[in-house]
Amino acid sequence: MSTTALHLTDRLERARKATAAAGLDALLISPGADLRYLTGYDAKPLERLTCLVLPAEGEPFLVVPELERAAAHASPAGTLGIDITGWVETEDPYALVASRLRRPNGRVAVDNHMWAEKTSAFRTALPYTHQALAGDVLSMLRIRKAADEAEALRRAGAAIDRVHSRMGEWLRAGRTEREVARDIAEAIVAEGHVRADFVIVGSGPNSASPHHEVSDRVIGPGDPVLVDIGGTTEDGYCSDCTRNYVVGRPPADYLRLHEVLLAAQNLQTTTIGPGMTAGELDAVGRDLITDAGFGPYFIHRTGHGIGLEGHEEPYILTGSELVLEPGMAFSIEPGIYLPGRFGARIEDIVICAEEGGERLNRTSRELVVLP
Repeated sequence: MSTTALHLTDRLERARKATAAAGLDALLISPGADLRYLTGYDAKPLERLTCLVLPAEGEPFLVVPELERAAAHASPAGTLGIDITGWVETEDPYALVASRLRRPNGRVAVDNHMWAEKTSAFRTALPYTHQALAGDVLSMLRIRKAADEAEALRRAGAAIDRVHSRMGEWLRAGRTEREVARDIAEAIVAEGHVRADFVIVGSGPNSASPHHEVSDRVIGPGDPVLVDIGGTTEDGYCSDCTRNYVVGRPPADYLRLHEVLLAAQNLQTTTIGPGMTAGELDAVGRDLITDAGFGPYFIHRTGHGIGLEGHEEPYILTGSELVLEPGMAFSIEPGIYLPGRFGARIEDIVICAEEGGERLNRTSRELVVLP
């Protein structure tokens, strides 16, 4: 058995034990990050059912449309020795799954992103079965990254850093946000991703909208520009990094805002360590920003976990009692946004280590002034 297969087999076994410990009879996992985490199969999210059935007792099996069976066998799932059953158009795949469950009237958990029509179909096929969320089991397995996952995130971070280092090629006065974003999206793929997941280019007052959609606004001299970009690499792991730019001479009050933000983000990335809670880490930066008079303008959480999904556990937010542990990977991205004027956010991906934290994004966090 290959190293990858052994690794995935271990994940399946750990998930099986966690399923039993949660008092569940089985997990039902459809295409998405959970399926890829457990089997390596990056299945197409079709209206036809693809479902990994992971019983608390017994062997897992994968149910796929017959026309996708070859793809499933060609994926890492085909090396695991699990049964891959194809179903044809005249069959009911939900009834097929129900017929193979040992306790059809027990408790099953569906993955958190399963389509509503599929969860409804499973309720019909398993009318006396309690349905829960598999995320309650799997998120606590996925939240701590193994060494190979951490290395994949490092590669993703380095790839998005290379894009930020090239920003001067595209970002200049006279171009629209949309034009700049188009060039950035192409570079995200060229620098090591299989796709660009998002490109935020917020110029001038648009930088005060944290999730601004690119527009046809023309970037002008003196405009602050917030650039938040990320993509997915070939092995499925994500990048996410935000930096701030000014085309020409920056406004003096924007310089002050960015100075406060940089101090807060730097303090958070150097304070991180196992044993502190996510809420405590959020407060480290939030308190500094509040003391500087910008508290009402930091309007979102400090960060989110990252891995096979761009947003996953853990979430770094006010009041969270989640204790940070080695292997947890997440963003540190405080922001200050003055409506109608400008805003800024500085974002790095970090991994909590045995002592302190490792910052995966290496580009300068200082404000970049472009000609």
